[in-house]
Amino acid sequence: MKNIPYAAQSIEDDDVAAVAQALKAPYLTQGPLVGRFEQAVAAYCDAKYAVALNSGTSALHAACFAAGINNGAEAITSPITFVATANAVLYCGGRPVFADVQAGTINIDPAQIAARIKKKTRAILPVHFAGQPCEMEKISRLAKKHRLTVIEDACHALGAEYNGKKVGSCRYSDMTVVSFHAVKHITTGEGGMVLTNRLDLYKKMLMFRTHGITRETSAEGAWYYEMRFLGYNYRITDFQCALGNSQLKKLDRFVARRREIAARYHAAFGKMAGVTTLDEKPGCRSAWHIYPIMVKADRRKVFDKLRRSGIGVNVHYLPVYLQPYYQEMGYKKGQCPQAERYYEKAITLPLYPKMTDRDIEAVIKAVGDAL
Repeated sequence: MKNIPYAAQSIEDDDVAAVAQALKAPYLTQGPLVGRFEQAVAAYCDAKYAVALNSGTSALHAACFAAGINNGAEAITSPITFVATANAVLYCGGRPVFADVQAGTINIDPAQIAARIKKKTRAILPVHFAGQPCEMEKISRLAKKHRLTVIEDACHALGAEYNGKKVGSCRYSDMTVVSFHAVKHITTGEGGMVLTNRLDLYKKMLMFRTHGITRETSAEGAWYYEMRFLGYNYRITDFQCALGNSQLKKLDRFVARRREIAARYHAAFGKMAGVTTLDEKPGCRSAWHIYPIMVKADRRKVFDKLRRSGIGVNVHYLPVYLQPYYQEMGYKKGQCPQAERYYEKAITLPLYPKMTDRDIEAVIKAVGDAL
């Protein structure tokens, strides 16, 4: 029996060669490859500036810091996300506020965001779940009305498009965060990036990733630097960025294959009773980081049958506020009913560029047999 994981990286010979070359270069960290990677991703997404960091979580933290989330300020986000989205708000001393999701896309509902905006609200962090962009026009209008900062969590959505523009252009937001974790669209092993069109935010995040330090002063001499605020060591290495630069050349190919697989799944599961798939909104082109389905049958039984048949299914995600840590903070069950209904029926199927057509058919058959 062949085991098919839910996700896998796509590392090719030229990627290995790029990293090997970087390891022989004078700089392993804080060298020229970091800036080249930042410029290349910014150009791909049509953004002015980019700051590369050592993880998507670090990138979220940097963005929240730059947005001024602190001292109990609130930031509205989705409960259907990896915990890092909300945790980044906590790191800064803020408080996450969870708005419910839409049934068809499992993306955050703009109407639910509007209902949760208060005097303490500082920012909105929409999460492009599974790779499909949220309704950013509506969210942007809300943010402008209430003078809020918008940080797109696009860790699922590098290569996705919204209204004809690549996610990351920051056309409807102040900052966009992407991830280069091993199972994402391209990888640096671990890594992340914040894209922005605002010079003030860019400069602040550059300092934030290096202990809050700047060398933009001539007060003493070339050796002199100043720590302006409490930052972190969130730097990414040159050899990671060498891998990123190599992988970026293949991003469109990887995303195209993900869309092919999603289309095959759509066609099969659209005819299969007992399975619901995500909708794709007009004006959106998902990058399909993951492929969740909702099953009418007992989720645990279906999940276990699939695992026993060699299909490496997963579940994305337990609503963040139901995590024990958040429960201890006073968050209560029932605040986002649609998110909770989704979680009770969700199963994530394998989806990654290296999947063969035989793998895809094996997953489809296994789902049918498990229902």
